[in-house]
Amino acid sequence: MDPHGDALMWRRFRSFDGGVRLLMVNQFAINVGFYMLMPYLAGHLADGLGMAAWSVGLVLGMRNLSQQGLFLLGGTLADRLGYRPVIIAGCVLRTAGFALLGFAATLPVLLVASVMTGIAGALFNPAVRAYVAHGAGERRVEAFALFNVFCQAGILLGPPIGVALLAADFRLVCVVAAAIFAALTVLQLSALPPCRNEEPQRGGVLADWKGVAANRPFRMFALAMAGSYVLSFQIYLALPLAIGDHGAVSALFVVSALVALLGQVHITDWARKRWTASQVIARGLALMGLAFVPLIPYGIAGAPVPVAAGLACTVLLTLGTVLTCPFEMDTIVTLSGGHRVATHYGFYNTVAGLGVAGGNLAVGRLLDVGPVWVWSVLAATGAACALAVRRLGAPRRHRLRGRTRRVSSTSTPF
Repeated sequence: MDPHGDALMWRRFRSFDGGVRLLMVNQFAINVGFYMLMPYLAGHLADGLGMAAWSVGLVLGMRNLSQQGLFLLGGTLADRLGYRPVIIAGCVLRTAGFALLGFAATLPVLLVASVMTGIAGALFNPAVRAYVAHGAGERRVEAFALFNVFCQAGILLGPPIGVALLAADFRLVCVVAAAIFAALTVLQLSALPPCRNEEPQRGGVLADWKGVAANRPFRMFALAMAGSYVLSFQIYLALPLAIGDHGAVSALFVVSALVALLGQVHITDWARKRWTASQVIARGLALMGLAFVPLIPYGIAGAPVPVAAGLACTVLLTLGTVLTCPFEMDTIVTLSGGHRVATHYGFYNTVAGLGVAGGNLAVGRLLDVGPVWVWSVLAATGAACALAVRRLGAPRRHRLRGRTRRVSSTSTPF
């Protein structure tokens, strides 16, 4: 670890107000609690409870569906009720859901617990990001870069903690994960201030949704970015299936988290000094597509993907995500015009979730047809998404003009 880099991140962390700092720590703990439990839930259901494969898929699918399907509602509630109470409600619900997962033994109860954990994510995900965006003000890009560092640290730490606790009992994993969310609930009740920029919303919920959907530049941006989530998800789908070795697959996740953890702040600083937000995002998307190009020859030859090639693809994918993420989150806020920010995040997450679902179905089908098609289509997807964002940011189109400004001009130098 670079001590100068550590000092830089610490100084930047300290420079944000208390609410933003608390939510960064909050996201670290959320990811620790989630990733110490969820990767091992399927094994517990199948081996520990002896459930059939279809019922295991149903429990896991309901969690994903309840979260992705309710992001828009969660964002709307955050805009109307305030970010703080919705964040707290999400943590309370996930506390109960994780605790119930540890002691449930029947399919109906497991489904209820799974849905509770999904709804919890739909509540606090848009609210947390909207709070951070408001609290950071003109320094949103810096804030979201640091936010992603905390996210990745939680993803890196959660699984080994889960493995250690799993050696004793799966119930212990669930109890500890629930305790983490219970502690977060207490911490936020006592220390998280209301966001000073929250304003009461007028009009109906449907009017809010129509207003967001009618924001054509934002809608086009969300659609263009949906492909990036399909690309990044292939660390969990196409790459593990192509490599096959479980130890190597675990290494993919560790490498991805380490690259993001160590490189996020420095890469963001480097990029914002050189390009506008739309240019950064387009380059990140192009890099994500480029990550799959070296795999095409293996697909043509019908050969397994070597571990080294899989790791190289993972590094490029993660670098593209790291490059894109803070500017992507900032662009959502600027395209919202500062109104219904959480609802915009909820809409955006819903589009991304639908994109991942449809994209993964297509990837699965292409894997059956032949690997060369998978890697070629994924590479083309990155290029197409990059071109779409680049065209949206072109001055002559006026889609993102005045919103994709050079962030470095309004950010505090360090």
